[in-house]
Amino acid sequence: MLNTTVQATLNLSDLKRLEIPVPPCSARKAIAEVLGALDDKIAANARLTRSADELLSVTFQSLLHAGQYVPLSRLARFVNGRAFTKGATGTGRVVIRIAELNSGIGGSTVYNDLDVVDDHLARPGDLLFAWSGSLTVHRWFRPEGIVNQHIFKVIPDGVPIWVVKCALDQKLTDFKAIAADKATTMGHIQRRHLDEPVLVPDAAAMREHDPAMSALWQRALLAEQESLQLA
Repeated sequence: MLNTTVQATLNLSDLKRLEIPVPPCSARKAIAEVLGALDDKIAANARLTRSADELLSVTFQSLLHAGQYVPLSRLARFVNGRAFTKGATGTGRVVIRIAELNSGIGGSTVYNDLDVVDDHLARPGDLLFAWSGSLTVHRWFRPEGIVNQHIFKVIPDGVPIWVVKCALDQKLTDFKAIAADKATTMGHIQRRHLDEPVLVPDAAAMREHDPAMSALWQRALLAEQESLQLA
């Protein structure tokens, strides 16, 4: 490369002379077809997940005609995460914050090598509830992570996980209204609000419909995991 500066540089005329090898047209088309097929599969999985979750919700609602009111806290243990981002090592497992629930893994995601008890770990299929800020309910489908503060790991207690998920969905509107009243702080609920009653199917209906409902839950999870691998 020719230039009059002390330090070697690459200018426009140099770039014009560069020859860059590219795959033949047939190879480029094949690559585009594969990438297009992957995109189509990811989109199909997203539709499948939405449909499965909608069917879960609709079926749950249809079972409430003979339902009963119970405190939400009776359906599951709500284990609050902790401040696991402090002293993060930058390696190890993902620290699951509200940002990861809403937007997935990104450049600001925190990793930590901490040893934590099982109650503070989320594995694929676990239920997480962000009780501050966004107030959202999520099925975790990514690799094992550490549950950070402001998120409950929701561990079903004697009922199927789909019952807890649908019951939480029922209460979200009320919870968001409670959080909205906290104008001077980040909106959130308090643990006592988990003791409020929620309508759920009776035990017989849960047993009868659990095989189909659990299969829907698992199918949605598998679709989410497959899309994660394909992305």
